[in-house]
Formats: sequence, C-alpha cells, structure tokens
Amino acid sequence: MHYREVSTAREFVTRFETGADWREELESLADAEGIDAAFFFGLGAVQDAEVWFYDQTDTEYYPVEFDEPLEVAACVGNISWLGDERFAHTHAVLSRADGETLAGHLNAGTVFAGEVYVKTFEAPLERAFDDTTELDLWPL
Repeated sequence: MHYREVSTAREFVTRFETGADWREELESLADAEGIDAAFFFGLGAVQDAEVWFYDQTDTEYYPVEFDEPLEVAACVGNISWLGDERFAHTHAVLSRADGETLAGHLNAGTVFAGEVYVKTFEAPLERAFDDTTELDLWPL
C-alpha cells in the first residue's frame, strides 16, 4: 500500500451544461479554479457514452460506445495532473431504461443533466507511469 495524508482546501458543487462533454466539464472547472488535485461524486444523465475497459492482460483500454440515453446512477473519480494537463479520472455506473447497468471508465458522454460535488486537496497530485500495471497512477 502507498499513501500520504492530504488536507482538503475547497469544495464546489456544479451543474453541467446540457450538450457538453461530461469529463470535459470537470476538466474545465479544474482549469478555471486552478484545481490540481480533487475527488468528486456525481449523478445525472447522458445522451450517449464512451466507456473504456482496461484489459489487464493486454494492458490496453478498449472503448465501448453507447448511442442511447443513459442515467448516470453514480459517478466517482479524481482530478490530478497527467503530463501538462489536468485530467479527470472518471468512473461511472450507467443505467438503461430497463434497469440494466453498464459501468467502467467514462471517457466521454454528452451531458443531458449532471450535478457534481468536488472536494479539492491542498497539495497537487501528478500521475506517473506505473511499471507493474502499465497505468498512469498517483506516485504516493
């Protein structure tokens, strides 16, 4: 296990614009407010979605696209630096009208409605390549 203590700094609630991209809305907030590290929770609905699945054997992300309205039953993630950009690492549980759920790394989704709570950390976090998983993770 790797860990470090963090202190929280600021908190935000935000409502996303209909027609915008879910993850880009988070990254725009981070840029506008100078958020270098944060954790977020959200809910709402998207008009479509691109969910990524990370294949642990191939060490590759594979996209799955859904061109249909979906509820965002739960969205959780964090914001940190990835290279020279703020990155919103976003996971979501999405549901169809019949209650079937889909889940994974939400790469993109056209917002129908979205409400998100963001809690920022005082110290910045920057992702770095992890040799074991071949993912960009927090080097704690």
